[in-house]
Amino acid sequence: MRDILITVMVFGLLPFILRNAWYGVLAWSWLSYMNPHKLAWGFAHTMPFAQIVAIVLLLSLLMNREKKSLPANSLVIVWGLFLIWNVVCTIFAFYPEFAFDGLEMVLKIQLITLVTLLMMKNLQRINQLIWVIVFSIGFYSVKGGVFTLLTGGAYHVFGPEGSYIMENNTFAVAVLMIVPMMVYIYRFPPHPLVKKIMPICIFLSLVSVIGSQSRGAILAIGAVGGYFWWQSKAKVLTAIAFAFLGFFVVLFMPQSWHDRMASISEYEEDMSAMQRLRAWEYSFNLANDRFTGGGFNNWSMENYRIYAPEAKQAFVAHSIYFGVLGESGWVGLGLFVTVLFLVWRQLGRVIADTKDDPDRKDIHFLARMLQISMIAFMSGGAFLSISYFDLAWHIMAITVAMTQLGRERAKQGSEESRPGRLPRRRPSYRRRGPGAVR
Repeated sequence: MRDILITVMVFGLLPFILRNAWYGVLAWSWLSYMNPHKLAWGFAHTMPFAQIVAIVLLLSLLMNREKKSLPANSLVIVWGLFLIWNVVCTIFAFYPEFAFDGLEMVLKIQLITLVTLLMMKNLQRINQLIWVIVFSIGFYSVKGGVFTLLTGGAYHVFGPEGSYIMENNTFAVAVLMIVPMMVYIYRFPPHPLVKKIMPICIFLSLVSVIGSQSRGAILAIGAVGGYFWWQSKAKVLTAIAFAFLGFFVVLFMPQSWHDRMASISEYEEDMSAMQRLRAWEYSFNLANDRFTGGGFNNWSMENYRIYAPEAKQAFVAHSIYFGVLGESGWVGLGLFVTVLFLVWRQLGRVIADTKDDPDRKDIHFLARMLQISMIAFMSGGAFLSISYFDLAWHIMAITVAMTQLGRERAKQGSEESRPGRLPRRRPSYRRRGPGAVR
């Protein structure tokens, strides 16, 4: 029954995607983040629904008459240079045949990011994408929170099978990235009922992060929580909420969880942590030796004997920074960090430009929440190999769209203030929720 339902839903969306390519972006995001077909047990379990939607989306993009152009944005330029550099590094990789497999996976993600950039024209579409992302990952975070409460935190919480966030550590960071988006939806809900249930969803999502038993996620919680408290206007209330969560963790979680978290400070006795340090040493030495790094999928014992001879086993870097460093060299790492910096800076500009504008308080608040999402990615990703996680690049696309909307608004205001020009009457838009176009 599940197989039939999911298949009917996906194929039922295809005609709408052909008529409106933006629906394809939303459908692909839903399939990519949620992997609903993995909840079935029959023929739908292995159906390539995401690929089918992507093909129809590209056809729709070619047929669609809507104007499509990449915005002139420094972030887009650096992003493009980073992708080109990855292609160069793949050509000169240690194992080109395996590196091209990694490049193919990355380019598939980046292709949808490109389409998202082309199609995201207004705040309504930004909101729609955020709603899809929160629903898709939130389905598992809420379910994981309930599971943690029912089992007393005795088991790990994992993400959807076969997805980028299947492993407990990556799932925890993904949940931390969507919690600020949940706060935004609570503040500007598409429906009054959503505002009522969102606090429960936020609480259960945070519980699922704890239940994942991810040590990296605990450090990310500290970074996210600290920044959220610093930015919050209700610091006392925020501090009480964090204290309540900490009190819950201390009393509710089993001793095995406390023992695992305590091992964070015991690096020399923790084999996993030592392997991670060896992988970082390997990436550093490799980048110093090869200008283009080792390319994708270069993590072999043969290379480890050269660049990290004390390592007993070959491991991937388990870090967005050292992973890119080992795969793309110092140039690749520089471009990657520049992308992160520009995302942060442009969100900061949106926050500053909309601070005193009551008509754009939703954009202002969203930019603040997305900065917190990026803190979750940058801090949690320091210990995970999620450099090309879809959500981080979707946030980049949203940032570019919000920046572009701000520039168009400023240009319009500049034209209206020209000497001898009568100010245009501001169009009146009927308010249809937080996604209404202004």
